[in-house]
Amino acid sequence: MAERDNRREGRREDRRSEAREETPEFADRLVAINRVSKTVKGGKRFGFAALVVVGDQRGRVGFGKGKAKEVPEAIRKATEQAKRSLIRVPLKDSRTLHHDMEGRHGAGKVVMRSAVAGTGIIAGGPMRAVFEMVGIQDIVAKSMGSQNPYNMIRATIDGLKQEASPRSVAQRRGKKVAEILRKPEAEAVEA
Repeated sequence: MAERDNRREGRREDRRSEAREETPEFADRLVAINRVSKTVKGGKRFGFAALVVVGDQRGRVGFGKGKAKEVPEAIRKATEQAKRSLIRVPLKDSRTLHHDMEGRHGAGKVVMRSAVAGTGIIAGGPMRAVFEMVGIQDIVAKSMGSQNPYNMIRATIDGLKQEASPRSVAQRRGKKVAEILRKPEAEAVEA
């Protein structure tokens, strides 16, 4: 009986060590800190709101916001929330998007276009942080409408959720990837 318990303990330890090894290291980027105040009977009470973007730079990204009386606590809360809201984004050649897209949230609108190798990240402020955390190296993006960092990040994430790889499209349609990627000129010649 004791021998069986020892084996179980060993298995549990193995699973725990595997879980620790599987969790990838996430990079985080602080996008904005906002100082807010509340007027009370004795004066003003100050608090802080932090906006953080987290990613593994291999296709996973998430954002979170945290509020607290102290800046480090607000950042910690935002980072934890961001890790809970991760999404996976399929990347082309691990450096850019498969296709152009738009993202919207509220009054914020973001246009993202795939780019050739060597272009770099051409994007402003909060969008740049999201692209760096996803692991995108070549992209051209434009923000129109709201300049609010919260709305810009939400619009960017909305656009990235729409990203579809040729493999996922082929699987959904029940075709082969080669059929999906075939050029329209080739189809016109065949007809």
